[in-house]
Amino acid sequence: MARRSRVSSASLAREVPMRPLKLAVPNKGRLSDDTLAILRRAGIHLRGSSERRLFASALDGRIQVLFLRAHDIPAFVADGAVDAGITGLDVTRESGLELDVRTDLGFGKCRLVVAVPEASDWRTPDDLPDGVRLATSFPHLTRSYFEARDKDVRIIPVSGACEVTPTLGVADAITDLTSTGSTLVMNHLREVGTIETSTCHLVTAPQVDEAVREDLERLVFALESVIGARDQRYLLADLPRSALSEVQAFLPGLGGPTVVDIAGDPDSVAIQVVVQEDHIFDAVHRLREIGGRGILVVPIDRMVA
Repeated sequence: MARRSRVSSASLAREVPMRPLKLAVPNKGRLSDDTLAILRRAGIHLRGSSERRLFASALDGRIQVLFLRAHDIPAFVADGAVDAGITGLDVTRESGLELDVRTDLGFGKCRLVVAVPEASDWRTPDDLPDGVRLATSFPHLTRSYFEARDKDVRIIPVSGACEVTPTLGVADAITDLTSTGSTLVMNHLREVGTIETSTCHLVTAPQVDEAVREDLERLVFALESVIGARDQRYLLADLPRSALSEVQAFLPGLGGPTVVDIAGDPDSVAIQVVVQEDHIFDAVHRLREIGGRGILVVPIDRMVA
């Protein structure tokens, strides 16, 4: 009689074939550079990428990266072609698609603004009359913004060079993205209102494939640990043991400084502490005043509090 083997549900789960987590990222420009930088800091190094890249892989194939236009990424995520995407919150909201906004990555900050010709008498968005022609690459957000103000505006969709449309007589005003406002000034335009502020976010579909859920959560955790390390520095120094209480008062760190005895020098200790970057200048100065030496300030790639 053949022996009946007993297979646990855990063993069966391990036998279920997994597939790579598919992640869409911007294919060019500053958003692409910043995205690749934060992935590297999270320990995700891409293989097979080049200047004309379309695909790359990471973590021995567990993550497959697709390089797409930032505006196309929400649709690819919503359709299930990819599991997650990194793109601007502005294009995600403009898409009108049902997506989960998981993590604010903090870079790519810009504003979607209402801008009018310098010579115009309009000072606020409410000054724009009904029927005004608005050129924009964000028709959905623009229409919603003015509908909330009971304004009946005429939307003129454009894919680029939005700033020149008032000069050409194509539009009376525009809504467009800006970081510093310099391009608007160069084209004799003036901001009169902000529709919304945007940064890059990690977005996913509401329903995540169970085959990649674990790797997705690990990706979120890794990115959040990089974000948590921003504006933080690791400070190390040797100092007199008698000064330890004073150091604990002005360098509390996450849970107080780590204190280590120094072999052969019972009167001194070594401290290690995480310090906000904008406190480093004064912290180093005070450590020197109380006898600190061998002071090191080290950047932090990731931090898990």
